[in-house]
Amino acid sequence: MLKIVILGTGNLAKHLHDAFTKAKNVNVVQVVGRNTQALHQFCDKSEVTDNFKAIVDADVYIIAVKDDVIGKVSKFVANKKGVVAHTSGAMPMAVVHSTKKGVFYPLQTFTKGKVVDFSTIPICIEASDTESLKVLELLARSISENVHPIDSEQRKKLHLAAVFVNNFTNYLYGVAEEICLQEGLSFNLLKPLILETAEKIKTMPPKKAQTGPARRNDRQSMQGHLGLLKNEKHITLYKLLSRAIIQAHEEEL
Repeated sequence: MLKIVILGTGNLAKHLHDAFTKAKNVNVVQVVGRNTQALHQFCDKSEVTDNFKAIVDADVYIIAVKDDVIGKVSKFVANKKGVVAHTSGAMPMAVVHSTKKGVFYPLQTFTKGKVVDFSTIPICIEASDTESLKVLELLARSISENVHPIDSEQRKKLHLAAVFVNNFTNYLYGVAEEICLQEGLSFNLLKPLILETAEKIKTMPPKKAQTGPARRNDRQSMQGHLGLLKNEKHITLYKLLSRAIIQAHEEEL
């Protein structure tokens, strides 16, 4: 049975806590955080404390806090015997103050109140030594079937790629929703298209799956779209993305 302490009370901390408390071989012995109100959401299944000097012994200390305070928080458990791992995709393992340090990075978007299936989520792990890596792998496999040991440099690039497929595309969904609302149209009309676009890349490379006016270099359609846009930021974005798609496929046109 792996004993776990979670440091942090935010969105990711809550999702990890929910996943770990359902795992057979994991015991979340404590959740630590400064926000006493946020701690209430954990107290039905785990001991909680806002006293960082009262952190109990554990096999793994999971630091689920903002990137800029990971190092500071890790100092509270630097002398503990367990593995100390942060959950950031962008920060190197070296920011952790511990001789047994690591990274436990679930590659997924987490939204408050939205339940996710951890069994399919890629969990990227890294550790300062072989034994610590084994512990983190055991912990990761207790909640996911998709575990990958990768180093800090690889993880930074993966996090960058994730921003493109998740954060940027979600922003574009917002632009599309705004256009729909301006014309009294329901954004729901676009959801089957969104789902089909995502579904295609399960079996096709993204470049091969690309469709649309820019893919065909259909200048007439693109000029028509630009004439419909009223927001200058949207016009700039449309031109930028269209140009990038045309250049990516210019050999095929």
